[in-house]
Amino acid sequence: MDWSFLIAGKESLNVTTDSRKVVPGCVFVALKGEHFDGNDFVDQARRDGAAYVICGEKALRDLQELARAWRRELGLPILGITGTNGKTTTKELCAAVLSTKYKLYYTQGNLNNQIGVPLTLLSITRAHEMAIVEMGASHPGDIKELVEIAEPNFGLITNVGRAHLEGFGSFEGVMRTKAELYDFLRAHGGFCFRNTDNPYLAQMAADLKTVGYTTGTMPEGTHLVGGYNAENVSAALCVGEYFGVHHEQALQAIRAYVPSNNRSQLMQTERNTVVIDAYNANPTSMTAAINAFKGNCYILGAMRELGEYSHLEHQNIVNMLLERKADKVLLVGEEYKTTTAPYPIFDNVDALYEFLKDKPISGYTILLKGSRSNQLEKVIPLL
Repeated sequence: MDWSFLIAGKESLNVTTDSRKVVPGCVFVALKGEHFDGNDFVDQARRDGAAYVICGEKALRDLQELARAWRRELGLPILGITGTNGKTTTKELCAAVLSTKYKLYYTQGNLNNQIGVPLTLLSITRAHEMAIVEMGASHPGDIKELVEIAEPNFGLITNVGRAHLEGFGSFEGVMRTKAELYDFLRAHGGFCFRNTDNPYLAQMAADLKTVGYTTGTMPEGTHLVGGYNAENVSAALCVGEYFGVHHEQALQAIRAYVPSNNRSQLMQTERNTVVIDAYNANPTSMTAAINAFKGNCYILGAMRELGEYSHLEHQNIVNMLLERKADKVLLVGEEYKTTTAPYPIFDNVDALYEFLKDKPISGYTILLKGSRSNQLEKVIPLL
């Protein structure tokens, strides 16, 4: 469909999929999900002043095509970021660095899927000079779909690891899917920023123009917790240098960045010091977090979407904890019940909450980490 009637001459677009956010002149996209149907609100959206409504069975495809048309209309450089771990933090760090020199738009929160990426693109305006688009995946072909919408000029894969194995089928499936970003760049004359210490990325990026960086070490004075963030910082510094941001200015921006959304946060409570990294977890990120942690208490949630690998990967985590001889370990999720864990295991976070309410813990440095579905953040007030 030719979307020029909606985008020609516009400085910006106001597109929403939420009928509660319809304002006069906006575009309302009526998406249908498992628990909602935007088509039920089409008439209301029109009464509220929506200038155009996209609805019906092809609404999602139309949203994606509109986003691609707007991206082409703007023609600004776009950096696409994906990876098993660290993609959101790396996106935030790159944004902090590039924003010191450019009027930048970047993915807000975790809008990195087949709906979030189009909405990100449609939020860019003609006033912006460049953009960063984060891309997530849980099945083969996901990244291919997203890059064909966003059409990035540059790419950055943070790493590849053991995550969403139920959807990908294997680690090799993870590699193939993440490499779809490289495939697009290779076919369209783009290039990537790549950690040259990572042999998997080297294999995936064969014959692709590359600007390299090393894992490096964590600079002093940041608000980031965990040595595993060193490569995220190095990536942001590399991107900044390429786009002309002075090294010291980039470092200052990174030091000023404060993590949020339960990612690599350090919290000092009245009773404990808490490292909060509970937005997501998979075997690779869980292993890295445990290895980097210097404290004496682990509150760990289960890792989800691992399929047939679930028992093995949870047992591996238990083995790590046993080797570290932690003072206190509390585990959440039935996945741990089939392991040899000698620690308390709670069915869900509500059970853990009741336990901590009755038996509060004090004087610990605590690692709080688990897949988002565990909702471990619920117990933070008790720590």
